[in-house]
Amino acid sequence: MRKIVIVSALLMAATAAQAGVVVGGTRLVYNGDKKEAPISVVNNDDINYLLQSWVDSDEQGGEKAPFMVTPPLFRMEAHQDNTLRVVRTGGTLPEDRESLYWLNVKAIPSAKKMESVNSLQIAIKTRIKLIYRPHGISGKPEEAADKLHWRKEGNTLVVENPTPFYMNFYSVTVNGNKVSDVNYAVPKGESRFPLKSSASLNSVSWKIINDYGAVSKSWSQNG
Repeated sequence: MRKIVIVSALLMAATAAQAGVVVGGTRLVYNGDKKEAPISVVNNDDINYLLQSWVDSDEQGGEKAPFMVTPPLFRMEAHQDNTLRVVRTGGTLPEDRESLYWLNVKAIPSAKKMESVNSLQIAIKTRIKLIYRPHGISGKPEEAADKLHWRKEGNTLVVENPTPFYMNFYSVTVNGNKVSDVNYAVPKGESRFPLKSSASLNSVSWKIINDYGAVSKSWSQNG
């Protein structure tokens, strides 16, 4: 009887921090005055990987993202590192605010052919934010995070962000209770998050994640 070896995706995800291909950041900021935005990738494993990288957006069926990754596909040897370079290929993007896309890095492990054994190889995909910051925007998100304004509409928490930055939240607390379903506030617009309670809004506190993946100080708003 032929043996079947199945590698669990859950197991691989749990060990990804210790082995496999690691992307050198939780987000990548592309400054508009630069020709490219580099990010490192490291293979901490004892096997080789095939790496495939691309940029896309959250919009289903939307326009193709105006960025390309070089190299888009390459073989990465065990215990080696390399640099991915994101290059803008065109497109018309707002110049008064940031634009958000997603950088995807798929690592496909190599496998030795073993007689009488079938193996299922699981590819691991890392997806991080790619934030395009136009040349005319100065400062950093954490320098403007105090300008956010919060209100409630029924069971919905609404945040108004008058700044040109995406505000990526680490945590948001309403009346001392942490809000679970929050991600980011879009620049120069409003973002909405569901709440479990319709109680009055007495206080809001929030922390954001900066360009380097670190957590900021806390800000608060009463009433």
